[in-house]
Amino acid sequence: MRKTFVLDTNVILHNPNSLISFADNVVLLPIEVLEELDRFKRNHDEKGRNARIAIRMLDEFRSRHRGKPGEGFPLDNGGLLKIAIGIEKDIFEKSGLSASIADNRRLIAAYSLKQKGETVIFVTKDINARIKADALGITSVDFEKQKVDFEHLYSGWHTIDAGKDDIDNFYQSREFKVRENEFFPNEFAVLVDQENPKHTAIGRYKEEFGILMPLIFNKSNVVSIKPRNREQVMAVELLLNDDIDLVTLVGSAGTGKTLLAIAAGLHKIIKDKSYAGLLISRPVMPLGRDIGYLPGTKEEKLESWMGPIYDNLEYIFNAEKKEKATQVKTKAQIEKFIKEEIIELEAMTFMRGRSIPDRFIIIDEAQNMTPHEVKTVISRAGSHTKIVLTGDPYQIDNPYLDSSSNGLTYCVEKMKGQRMFGHITLTKSERSPLASMAAELL
Repeated sequence: MRKTFVLDTNVILHNPNSLISFADNVVLLPIEVLEELDRFKRNHDEKGRNARIAIRMLDEFRSRHRGKPGEGFPLDNGGLLKIAIGIEKDIFEKSGLSASIADNRRLIAAYSLKQKGETVIFVTKDINARIKADALGITSVDFEKQKVDFEHLYSGWHTIDAGKDDIDNFYQSREFKVRENEFFPNEFAVLVDQENPKHTAIGRYKEEFGILMPLIFNKSNVVSIKPRNREQVMAVELLLNDDIDLVTLVGSAGTGKTLLAIAAGLHKIIKDKSYAGLLISRPVMPLGRDIGYLPGTKEEKLESWMGPIYDNLEYIFNAEKKEKATQVKTKAQIEKFIKEEIIELEAMTFMRGRSIPDRFIIIDEAQNMTPHEVKTVISRAGSHTKIVLTGDPYQIDNPYLDSSSNGLTYCVEKMKGQRMFGHITLTKSERSPLASMAAELL
């Protein structure tokens, strides 16, 4: 039996391929959806791009359709796409919803079909709209195609019970045999002595040899920043390894993900001379306002959004200054690096269309990006470029993303198993005892 999926505008703006994601069923678009797509198509952001793609797809369906106008467009996946026009006023009166609100008119389009006996499912990323649909007796769901199981997100490491002799042999032979398919490439294992839990070792899985190998950068400081816990040690191993081109660091506030990423980037550029420069970007999510609403040059606008990045740079350069006992002013040093293009700060808005070679790229707050935006950024990587995505899936400012549907966690699940990818979930806050307590209790 065919089902009718009524799509909300936000689903199409999130992923225009949602139009062809319900094979063998009917996809219905209320006319309000087309009107909203028409408004969004003028935007120069991800939503505007997706609106334009959806409109072109709809025009292609229409041009291929050889039936009578108004009957819907047959899709290649065996489904049918229809546009809903005109709803009787008495249906609004029965439902108690105001006809002047576009969200309500989309819901009523689904409600009127249900009244006719059809199996209707309302698809929306708006939680409040799903609650309204439930009140009307309509089955409602989120768009699940690009969602992952966040509760069981790949952590990048796990523990193995081992004997004392196994750990000692690991340090001597520098390898530890494991079963096939037990680990993903670049996944870490903590070997723990069953009789003495303090006797441990950390290894990283090398898929080509089928063994755990000791860490290369186990005792490395990164420009005067020393890893403070086991997870940070693993993160540094991934960040400093030139064989790993894509790294994701997931963790709550204060776990050190952004600080370690920036410190590692500076280390690879200044000390190792591995890359030509450090490029740092983060999505602009200030209550829906874009970067263009601020006065001043691009650099002056970026300074407002890049406050957390400047904070981390100041911390790193202050630590470096204390270690070397220099009197160079921290702010002057940061400005010097930016002027010499050793450090480049860029808005996500300007990343599209670029090809970026020989760079260490950090995308902070990546949890506020859609899966397609993450794909767009990673596909900007040119020859000899490393990309690091950092973020906290519990702190999402994008109203249509959650911990399971954002681009960061989607990237983690899709990329695990690739040799050039590494991931660590950091759980221990090291910012301060107060920050640690807030992250745990608030």
